[in-house]
Amino acid sequence: MKSKTIVLAFSGGLDTSYCLHHLVQQGRQVHTVLVDAGGIDADELHAIEQRALALGATEHHTLNAQQAIWDQFVKPLIWSKARMRGEYPLLCSDRYVIVSLCLQLCDQLNTPYFAHGCTAMGNDQFRFDQTVHSLGDYQIIAPIRDLQAEIQGNVRDHELAVLQQAGFAMSAQHQKYSINENMLGVTISGSEIDTFDPPGPESACWVKAKADWPAEPQSWTLTFEQGVASALNGQSMAGPELLHTLNQQLAACGIGRHIYTGDVSVGLKGRIVFECPGIDGLMQAHKALEDLVNSKFQNQFRTQVAERWGELVYQGFFYEPHKLDLEAYLQHSQSHVTGTVTLSSAGGSLLATAVDSPYIIQAPQAVYAQSCDWTPEEALGFIKLTGQGATLVNQVRRAS
Repeated sequence: MKSKTIVLAFSGGLDTSYCLHHLVQQGRQVHTVLVDAGGIDADELHAIEQRALALGATEHHTLNAQQAIWDQFVKPLIWSKARMRGEYPLLCSDRYVIVSLCLQLCDQLNTPYFAHGCTAMGNDQFRFDQTVHSLGDYQIIAPIRDLQAEIQGNVRDHELAVLQQAGFAMSAQHQKYSINENMLGVTISGSEIDTFDPPGPESACWVKAKADWPAEPQSWTLTFEQGVASALNGQSMAGPELLHTLNQQLAACGIGRHIYTGDVSVGLKGRIVFECPGIDGLMQAHKALEDLVNSKFQNQFRTQVAERWGELVYQGFFYEPHKLDLEAYLQHSQSHVTGTVTLSSAGGSLLATAVDSPYIIQAPQAVYAQSCDWTPEEALGFIKLTGQGATLVNQVRRAS
């Protein structure tokens, strides 16, 4: 029946496992959707499918979204280099593609009902709900958010107890932390992270500890064509494959682990641990190239665009027309961002150590701090005229 059919965005974690069990107990025909955003292997994909079916899903759907995430999010992210509060590169943005694909399945099944596992705290509920409202006329069901209105105390403990009583145990790590993993990176919250205490060793996911770093320094070359990474170490790769490879290789050198504290759209201060070695590498390499081939005014304006674009994406306005306006500018600004960048690491840190491009902005007879193609007299005249206003105001104020 149409009224009983519902599409659930399903990750296999605690919240969505509880949602599935709860909806099945209500007599709903639940189609679970795992949107493969990367970060999980074939064995885990299969295990999540088996978990969904064991919990009572009518049918489980695995949909690959990695190319869509690369095209719709990673490219403008790298062009803007947007980071909330200068730190967090919006790793939550796979949510928008997840919702879009789930709603497409709703249309195929002729049902208006879409369910997610977001809580009443944090930004994800706004990202999910606003995307649904922007894309069509659907009805949202959020069992965890509803549960928070019904019970007092720790909701996660209640979920664990319900699932355990029904015979569905959760892993120890997922009991302690909420972990979201995709091609962009991995975010970890819960337990001592939420209370602003030092993250425990169990919160480590991709990034290796110092004892496991390679003994020798490592280097990588990234090739960009009009701002889009197209090759790693001279080998052409599709975007998702390139990002996966960077994630593995940079994480092995201890690169990419961060802690972010920020203001959430609905609720309190939020804190997460996150790991994004591939995004860190792409951003650093792209910036080194763009800084050399774009004009001073382009590079200055980039930071303003990044702040607005990042704010829109982080807050949930992925389908706001103004965001598309900004992306049109960003794409146009990449017309000459073509070249190769060398990244180097001795473990724990990453540097862009060399850049090669036919579009580097430099005068043939001028090398910074070594030689120039203007005279000392011209330099003195430039200093005098450019600084004349500041000189005059200070003269007047000193005399008064």
